[in-house]
Amino acid sequence: MTRYAHITGWGMSVPERVLTNDEIAQFVDTNDAWIRERTGIRERHIANPEETTGLLATQAALKAMEVANVRPTDVDMIIVATSSPEHLFPSTACLVQDRIGATDCGAFDILAACSGFIYAVDIAAQAIKSGSIQTALVIGSETLSRLVNWRDRTTCILFGDGAGAFVLQASDEPGGVLSSMLRSDGSGGDLLTIPAGGSSIPASPHSVGNDLHFIQMNGREVYRFATRVMAKATEQVVEAAGLKMEDIHLIVPHQANYRIIEAAARGLKLPLERFVINVERYGNTSTASIPIALCEAIESGRLQREQNIVIVGFGAGLTWGAAAIHWTGPFPSEKKVYQQRYQLLARARSIARRTLRRVEGWIYGRK
Repeated sequence: MTRYAHITGWGMSVPERVLTNDEIAQFVDTNDAWIRERTGIRERHIANPEETTGLLATQAALKAMEVANVRPTDVDMIIVATSSPEHLFPSTACLVQDRIGATDCGAFDILAACSGFIYAVDIAAQAIKSGSIQTALVIGSETLSRLVNWRDRTTCILFGDGAGAFVLQASDEPGGVLSSMLRSDGSGGDLLTIPAGGSSIPASPHSVGNDLHFIQMNGREVYRFATRVMAKATEQVVEAAGLKMEDIHLIVPHQANYRIIEAAARGLKLPLERFVINVERYGNTSTASIPIALCEAIESGRLQREQNIVIVGFGAGLTWGAAAIHWTGPFPSEKKVYQQRYQLLARARSIARRTLRRVEGWIYGRK
């Protein structure tokens, strides 16, 4: 029996704090007109000190599970795509797993920069199609505002914070993720990077003093790369799915720059009306940009059941990817799942397990 991976739930979470171009112009040499002309961005959401990548991911995940009407205990795999994890380890996905009460699943992060959400969707879909899992939770979550040099006007104007999540479930009904492609070109790894913080350049007074823990970007070269791969990747997954461009209702691109999306539309010979664009209000939220844009498309009624879409993105690495999806929405269910109950159980379970480890440590430590 052929198995298909359907997207049955979706959710997003963004910080309440909004930072406008005019506010940025108060501390760096720029202005609203300059930013909007070059990027299309008007404002972005910025996390407060209490809002972390894991917290935003958890909030988006809970909303996605509520739409899909699945219990945390039904989730077999959690993948968090992020360029701004809470820690190098443990993974942010493990923190989400504990917070939502997913008691019987694997959890891991992937790092493919802004392409990461597409990579994660492909990994989850392939695991479902192979039969190894039934339900996956895929999350893109970022607090890139903490990795931005707010004195560098070439990068600080671009990035925002937020999270978006999908629930993917197995079915023998055709639909869901029809095709996907993932690509990389490490020869361009220096074009968009955070140089320090890994094993190559560990944290030191020199790395901190020289701003090596902040995002650095060759904007011109990234723009050329992005405009080259976006249209081609879209065409490849549409063909691989056995579809034609006229069969695609919407294209949901990575929201990095309005001009890049315009260039992709020209390359595909499609009107901008066929693209979901919200970069004006969120900026570049990296791995979260595609699921956030999709959530808004669903909420506004632009995306409905039985329509075909393409998600496509690019990022540091260099990486890029795309997926063609037949949108079907949540599976029918007989009984509503109340996520709040599982949240209470998750907190109690986490406290109990931490306490048990302390007791075990005290008992075995005496020996």
